[in-house]
Amino acid sequence: MGERLAKEVLSVVRKRPNARKISFVAHSLGGLVARYAIGRLYECVPKSEASVINGSHINEEKTNNLSQSLKHPCQGKIAGLEPMNFVTVATPHLGSKGHKQLPFLCGLPFLEKSAPQTAHLIVGRSGKHLFLTDDEEGKPLLLRMVNDTDDLKFISALRVFKRRVAYANANYDHMVGWRTSSIRRQSELPKSNLLVCDEKYPHIVHVEKESFDDVHNIVPSGQKVDWEGL
Repeated sequence: MGERLAKEVLSVVRKRPNARKISFVAHSLGGLVARYAIGRLYECVPKSEASVINGSHINEEKTNNLSQSLKHPCQGKIAGLEPMNFVTVATPHLGSKGHKQLPFLCGLPFLEKSAPQTAHLIVGRSGKHLFLTDDEEGKPLLLRMVNDTDDLKFISALRVFKRRVAYANANYDHMVGWRTSSIRRQSELPKSNLLVCDEKYPHIVHVEKESFDDVHNIVPSGQKVDWEGL
């Protein structure tokens, strides 16, 4: 699916030669598909060439700090465009294997242990990926997607987006657990007293905003996770 999405994005971009920026908003399994696709679409364009693509003056780099230019000799692009937003909603980033990753199993150990052996019978290859039972290239796909590989730059692709956000359902989502969709350990999830009773938005969880430095040191304590640390 990721390969097909990457090809579709390239097809759309070719039909829109005036396009300059690109964003992704994905739901559920689509978030994993989009993460794979951007790893395929990532390219590192030399800064001088990127300036021409963006319509900027070719000497634009001369105004930048020299040391920064040496540290970052190229500019990351997605399908040749400037990456803006990468947003996922209720995406099982950590897969579905483990404690309460698949809520409708009710956290029962015998069900959670048997699910990986039967998931592929119901949802095919995606089931193997989600329960980390695929052994392509000696490592499950979701584990390979937390790093760059020789031909797929998963983390480099995420890093070039100006804004990266993961939205997670705290309650009432029976397919994707709060932990896997917010990329946290079970012990790091906020307590239920963070639920806010708001007449207009009754299911919103309180969100504490962290600074850029905080994101590197602690796990955000709200419903929204900003991947600034990637």
